[in-house]
Amino acid sequence: MNVFDNILELIGNTPLVKLNGIMKEVPAAVYAKLESCNPGHSTKDRIAAHIIETAEKKGVLKPGATIVETTSGNTGFSIAMISIIKGYRCILAVSNKTKPEKIAYLKALGAKVYVCPADVPADDPRSYYEVAKRIAAETPESIYINQYFNELNIEAHYTGTGPEIWKQTKGKITHIFACCGTGGTLSGTAKFLKEQNPDIKVIGVDADGSVLKTYHETGVINYNEIHSYQIEGLGKNLIPGALLFDQIDEFIRVNDENSAFAARETALKEGIMGGYTTGAVVQALKQYSESHTFSAEDIVVLIFPDHGSRYISKIYNDEWMESQGFSIQNLEEVL
Repeated sequence: MNVFDNILELIGNTPLVKLNGIMKEVPAAVYAKLESCNPGHSTKDRIAAHIIETAEKKGVLKPGATIVETTSGNTGFSIAMISIIKGYRCILAVSNKTKPEKIAYLKALGAKVYVCPADVPADDPRSYYEVAKRIAAETPESIYINQYFNELNIEAHYTGTGPEIWKQTKGKITHIFACCGTGGTLSGTAKFLKEQNPDIKVIGVDADGSVLKTYHETGVINYNEIHSYQIEGLGKNLIPGALLFDQIDEFIRVNDENSAFAARETALKEGIMGGYTTGAVVQALKQYSESHTFSAEDIVVLIFPDHGSRYISKIYNDEWMESQGFSIQNLEEVL
């Protein structure tokens, strides 16, 4: 029992943990799906493994090949980890919004990292999307993961995360909240759960500065909404092909400050060190509960995407918080 041939066998089957401190005002039972319990400490292990293993089965990925991807950090960690075990080279393009310790982590896992400007359009040749495409095209024996437009991103969660949550809640889940970056976690999980019970409410979490919420509501990209923000791996300035809008009931938009404080509050009240997107999904439930009524019979699941150790110099650093104008006194008032 509990003996594995390699670290990749630990991917998936993450625990569901009840939240008892931060959601006292919500009458429903609220649970966190702790994706930080994956070996790469995030939900991105699931998609990286699924896409790479599918490419191997199809004969697209040969021994000694190079894997190229665009990442805000977590997907890169997963690909680098898997590349070590399977013997591939790993090249990653990240935005300059990525903290230095994340880049150091990627390099420690053997990845070659290109840092690209975050404040340019997605189709700009300097963007991390275009840089990754160019590198893949110029590198012999390489594949481009392309998580934003790869249907296998959705499939990884349709066959993994969704069924796990359904089984863990014994089919009684009523609401699922998940952050939306590439859209794969939200879409694949939602698709499976909706097939089991179409009445389950699927709530996507978007960032202030992203276009996803408005596009879901209007079908139009409002470029005037785009501005820089600090939450990594949440929201987009383009529409990912891995995002199934028809599976989502509603989007909640959260901002940098509230999400940072919600992550800190979760750590202090639940003992769970979650990443910035963990704070975002907790904040989304708080905002949702202001206009929606829950009952004691409701079972709400929040997907906590990654671990807070990757943000120790950011949201868990008081000096960084103050530099952003996020008063620590506000956190003290919450507690």
